[in-house]
Amino acid sequence: MEFESDQGEIPLTRAVAGGTAKLWDIDRRRIWLLTVDGAPQSYVDLDDPEHLEFEYVRRIGHVLDAAAPPEVPLDVLHLGAGALTLPRYIAVKRVGSRQRVADPDAQLTAFIGEHLPMPGGTAIRVEATDGRTVLEGTPRDDLDVLLVDVYSRSRVPAHLTTLSFAREADRALRNNGVYVANLSDAAPFHFLASQLATFSAVFPFLSIIVESGVMAGQRFGNIIMIASQQEQPLPELVRRCSADPIPADVEHGQALERLMGDASLVQDGEAVPSPAPPDGSFNFD
Repeated sequence: MEFESDQGEIPLTRAVAGGTAKLWDIDRRRIWLLTVDGAPQSYVDLDDPEHLEFEYVRRIGHVLDAAAPPEVPLDVLHLGAGALTLPRYIAVKRVGSRQRVADPDAQLTAFIGEHLPMPGGTAIRVEATDGRTVLEGTPRDDLDVLLVDVYSRSRVPAHLTTLSFAREADRALRNNGVYVANLSDAAPFHFLASQLATFSAVFPFLSIIVESGVMAGQRFGNIIMIASQQEQPLPELVRRCSADPIPADVEHGQALERLMGDASLVQDGEAVPSPAPPDGSFNFD
């Protein structure tokens, strides 16, 4: 798949903290796929930032679209950078939004900044810093959305799964704010159960967006968890997610209570990363 473009040999390759990052110029010249050690991380259409190719990213986009009336700017903290797909999306759909992006992989953020720069005039600050550190330094009631999409070697880091982390998230969010996390798991969902139990101890309203095949235990997959202090726009999320090319279900209430079972709250010092995906689950190159 290697060929030449105006940026050099494709794929563009860089050694980063998380492994080997590659940028693939696919479909047409200004569409890029980021992989790290073969696992797809981001899909970016520089000419159409509103296009969200990955299904799980589209589902997060639905949550962002429902977080406030159309075009109203949002204050957002992103933990996890990738190729900045969702910051670009918000910058176009909600002009004037204030966004910070935290990712500890300085080599990766530099790689993306070099080859896929943000358009001028966007209020997005990218910091090569651990996300939890940035969150802990965020003022109280500062955020409309906290979006967590952090993976290290295809696993959610343990320090972003704990009760104290959930409390920090709640402190930084406004009362009508929304916490959104991209998780991954498979039946019997021990990791997901621990996250639901932990965040339900802080946030009274929880829901997840998940494909029926993942929920039925047929495969490993992404699960979007949404937590808030106020009721969520569930009918709107159901409408949007059911209309996707690959539909997903919005689960809440008793369905989540059954998933949680008697799962324990995750404490600092006891936390573990999310389960590793089966070999080949997300491999690209």
